[in-house]
Amino acid sequence: MTSKETELYGLVLSGGQSTRMGQDKSQIKYYHKPQVEHLYDLVSQLLPKTFVSVKKGQAVDFTENLIEDQLDTKGPINGIISAMMLYPGKSWLVLACDLPLVNAQTLRKLIAERDPQKHATAFATDKTKLPEPLVAIWEYQALEALKVHHLEEGKNCPRKFLLNTDIKQIFPYNDQELYNANNPEEYEEVLKLIK
Repeated sequence: MTSKETELYGLVLSGGQSTRMGQDKSQIKYYHKPQVEHLYDLVSQLLPKTFVSVKKGQAVDFTENLIEDQLDTKGPINGIISAMMLYPGKSWLVLACDLPLVNAQTLRKLIAERDPQKHATAFATDKTKLPEPLVAIWEYQALEALKVHHLEEGKNCPRKFLLNTDIKQIFPYNDQELYNANNPEEYEEVLKLIK
């Protein structure tokens, strides 16, 4: 294991509202177990420590390695900042529960192409060319700029942060790996794709 890998932890984001889906996205069983557990297992095979990010007071069946939001704000950026604050000097492979087609190959590519000198290494699709903040590696040195973006400037969008900072952008083997399932129609589409 290289020194680059020893400082990298995994963070599975499970604190979303899931309002468009109509059910908790972290509990959907695409692969015979709740998605949060599937992703936790996937990331755990690649990194020395993996955690699940949850909102304050969120009821979860999953009790292993939880990080509760530390800020009184909303959105995935809270989970990222909270993990960085609780584990100073560690960088984070961040993965959201609404990306059901991400696989071990996707994550290995992300780790292999990581640039620890940048604030982040993020996937983008060939179609949009926009960084995907929730399947990305966030480096520890981004913390202070993230706090300014979120807490001082009141901005909640992690993609906007990535668009305005020093990142390495990479592309998956197939755009489909970054397919985002946020509503029942997209859920049905994923079920067709994984059969």
